[in-house]
Order: sequence, then structure tokens, then C-alpha cells
Amino acid sequence: MIRELPEELAKIAKDELNENPERVSEDLKYVKDWIEQQPHLRARKDDQWLVAILRGCKYNFEKVKKKLDLYYTLRTTAPDVTLRHRPLGPDFLNFFRLGTCLLLPKPKDQIYPRVILIRAGVYNPETNNVIDIMCILYYVVQIAIIEDDVASVLGTKIMVDYKGVTLSHFVQATPSVLKKIVAVCQESMPLRLKGSHHVNIPTGVDKIFSLISVFLNEKAKKRLRIYKGCQDLINDLPKDIVPTEYGGDGGSIAELIENNISKFNEFREWMKQEETFGTDESKRLGKGVKSKAQKSLDGSFRKLDID
Repeated sequence: MIRELPEELAKIAKDELNENPERVSEDLKYVKDWIEQQPHLRARKDDQWLVAILRGCKYNFEKVKKKLDLYYTLRTTAPDVTLRHRPLGPDFLNFFRLGTCLLLPKPKDQIYPRVILIRAGVYNPETNNVIDIMCILYYVVQIAIIEDDVASVLGTKIMVDYKGVTLSHFVQATPSVLKKIVAVCQESMPLRLKGSHHVNIPTGVDKIFSLISVFLNEKAKKRLRIYKGCQDLINDLPKDIVPTEYGGDGGSIAELIENNISKFNEFREWMKQEETFGTDESKRLGKGVKSKAQKSLDGSFRKLDID
């Protein structure tokens, strides 16, 4: 069974994502049957999980197949991101308690894409790596997918705070690391990225954004926002979701950390089970998505698709 959508969300799902409530059960059966026919694939078949993937792919079954296969393939071929830290293990919690990656609250009076805050400069680059943030983000997105219908229908936005970022942080983002991040967090995740908001950017970083923009499509470029100060940020995001440290009413970073940890605890068993899924490449029929997934990691950049 899947959660019934509120009327407003149901209309958006129908109009923008091609969701037909009368056909959802049939669509889920099609996806489950396809998974059963893939001998290499150990995939989750929960209805709520699969319907989120259907929505993220706008019910395009070919995209669903590629997304599912790539998602689980990367659990096997990119474990340094997807399995870098055991959820709720000591390393995970120590890094998470820095407030590196947090799911912000929902606004009270409107439906709005879920916003994830990344604080890129709060960790020590001598003991941790930017990939640690991506590992946390990987699990935060999973929780948003299964727990929040707003996220599965409207997608997500990323808010990135660069306060405290140094050259030592930036040099960790090598081309090979960036390719892996794109493959795992952009290409394999079923949530649609609806925009990115960047604040407290150090001098000279604007040149890096100019470089990155080469790989973005026109829609993504239009959705990228760079702010000189927090007041401009609040003008673009609902004030009641923005943390108090940025002038909003969304609670303090310390409160958000505890709220997020509580949410992780709520899904502890789910995440343990998630670690059992992946692929057995020796059983894969043909090359298929595996070669494409590998190109995502080892090949040249493609334009990022942001829907």
C-alpha cells in the first residue's frame, strides 16, 4: 500500500508526473516483475519506495529501469560513497553532528520542495573528505524519498553554505570525485532537483561556478542562485524553514541536528536492510546499464539533467 496523496499534491502528480491513481497498482506490478527478471539485481520492492521512483522518472518506464539499475549498481561499484559510513554508526554520527547535511523542516502554510542544507566548511579537511558529505546526503535523500510525499512529488532544493570553506576543502573536489558525486547523487537518485541556493561564498569561488555551469543545461543554470547575504536567501526560500543562524524561523542548527538524528533512528531498520541490496555483476545479462554506470564514474562529464 502507498500513502494517499492530499488533493493538491495528487493534482500535481497527475498533471506534472503523469500519475494515474487508477493505474498505480498496475505500474508497480510492472516494475516489480521487471526487477524479478533481472538476475543480478537485489532491489527493494516496497510500494512506497517504487512509487517515489516512478514519480521521479515521471512514469517513464525506461527511465525507471535505468534509474533503479544504476542506483543499485553504484551501491556495488561506488561503495566509497554509498557505503562509506554505516548509518548511525560512530563515524556517521560524529560527522553528522557537525551539521554537515540536514533536511530542513517543511513550511507551515504552503507546499514547497524539500530543502536540504549542506554546510561545506564545518568539517576538518585533515580528518574528513567532501565524499563524507555525499555519503550523509545519500541517506538524507533516501529518508526524504520514503518519508515525504512532498519530496517525491515536488522534488528537492539544495542550500549550500560555504562559510569556513578553505582551499584544503576545495582541493578535495577533484574531477574524479566530482564525477562520482554526479553519478551517485544526481544520476541515480530518483528525486528531482528543483534548484540550488549558495550563500557565504568566499572570494574567487564565482570562477568555479562559471566552470561548473559548462556542464549544466539551461534549466539548471536558471535555477542556480548565488547570494551575497542571508537576507536575499530568505527572499527566495520560505522563512519558516530557514535556520535561525541565517535569519529564518526554522529552528537552530543544533535543534535541526537532533531532529534529523531522531528521523534516522526512526528508519534505522530500513537503512540496515538497505545495506543488503545491490548487484551481483557476475549474474548480469549483457552489459546494459553497468557500462553506462561505469562511464558515469570513469568517463567524461555529461550535462547534468535537472528536471
